[in-house]
Amino acid sequence: MKRVINFMGIRRVAFAATLVLTLLSLVSLAVRGLNFGLDFTGGTLIELSYERPVELSDVRAGLETAGYGDALVQSFGATTDVLVRLKGDDPQLGERVASALRQSASDNPMTVKRAEFVGPAVGEELRDQGAGHAAGAGGILVYVAFRFQWKFGCGAVLSLFHDVIVTLGVFSFLQIPFDLTVLAAVLAIIGYSLNDTIVVFDRIRENFRLLRKADLVENINISTTQTLLRTMATSISTLLAILALMLFGGEPLWGFSLALFIGVMAGTYSSIYIANVVLIWLKLTRDDLIPPVAQEAETDLRP
Repeated sequence: MKRVINFMGIRRVAFAATLVLTLLSLVSLAVRGLNFGLDFTGGTLIELSYERPVELSDVRAGLETAGYGDALVQSFGATTDVLVRLKGDDPQLGERVASALRQSASDNPMTVKRAEFVGPAVGEELRDQGAGHAAGAGGILVYVAFRFQWKFGCGAVLSLFHDVIVTLGVFSFLQIPFDLTVLAAVLAIIGYSLNDTIVVFDRIRENFRLLRKADLVENINISTTQTLLRTMATSISTLLAILALMLFGGEPLWGFSLALFIGVMAGTYSSIYIANVVLIWLKLTRDDLIPPVAQEAETDLRP
């Protein structure tokens, strides 16, 4: 057998660090909260049309000078069309923004094509939809707990809880806007983390049948080592694609790609040092994986 990495040798230190990080994330979420974007809080959408192509960085600089530094600026179709998102419901906000941008770029005429308010009712509807997706993910975890084995299910649940909480904690601590794209990334993290954990769990279950003399810790070390190449290949290739989004996707995809980057790293870590540690705490045994034998009803042979 090839060299086995003793992953569980530092499980106590790793889990303690994980616990501290998770608690810090929960404290940040409780104290600072999430910086919800316009998709959740409501605000004004302003579509601007320039005569010539314009750089988004110049538009952001003009808005920041005018006191609208919290505005979200993105391209909208052609390079001459720009979409600005701002908090507030003032009907004159669009014209004030346009006036400020005309002063900062007087050599490139611009007109306001539309300015409309996205009300808080829309934000509440989006929250309800997000809660529905989260409930669906919870249903998947319940299925894993019963279909796989409840101890595996507990490990998967805690692993997923860690990944989501740490990701949200970073966004809360840095006050990065939390919008629909970030919510989509969090939902993607749920699927990625669950899949990564199940791959390791499946190998552990298989090795319980193949490695008769190995105890649980040794089984976990062997199984994790055997799946390490697959895990690293998947994680590195995914992170490289996400890194490309972070570098070249622009501001609209920054929050989405950052959430995915954090979630993928957290998911890879938790599948080893959280999900597996839970199995050790719950004292998983080979007998836990043996399906129960149906008891046949006793037959009364008396005449």
